[in-house]
Amino acid sequence: MSEIHLETIIKADSHKVFDLARDIDLHQKSTFKTGETAIAGRTEGLIELNETVTWRAKHLGVYQTHTSKIISMKKPYEFTDIMLRGTFKALKHQHVFKQDGENTIMTDIFEFESPFGFIGKLFNYFFLKNYLTKFLSTRNELIKQTAENANSGVVRYMQ
Repeated sequence: MSEIHLETIIKADSHKVFDLARDIDLHQKSTFKTGETAIAGRTEGLIELNETVTWRAKHLGVYQTHTSKIISMKKPYEFTDIMLRGTFKALKHQHVFKQDGENTIMTDIFEFESPFGFIGKLFNYFFLKNYLTKFLSTRNELIKQTAENANSGVVRYMQ
């Protein structure tokens, strides 16, 4: 199984960052390049424990659907989602939030396995891990901008 470990430091309260990280509407704004849209389950607002969301997006030139479920949640410290249906053989995404003074350290632990055995492992190593790291980083940057600019009343979305 491949793993991405990504830390983002955000100058905001962990409660705010936690809610932004599970906001379906904000997620869709962060994925405008792939046209990611929530099409079933929770399709707007804040996703909660045991809820599912089905996404439709164009990745690598192909439209794909992906259904995930929130399997654990301890507000405002962590939540974890897993893939129920989708392109991957397996996928688990842990979201961890730690208050550190004025900052929240938001940590993504993203574990995934591609299908197709050895060929899938090569694809992960040479391409997919980098692609997914950029995808998560873009999402995290919008969470950071939104959280840090919320106090000033100015919210800028990436376009």
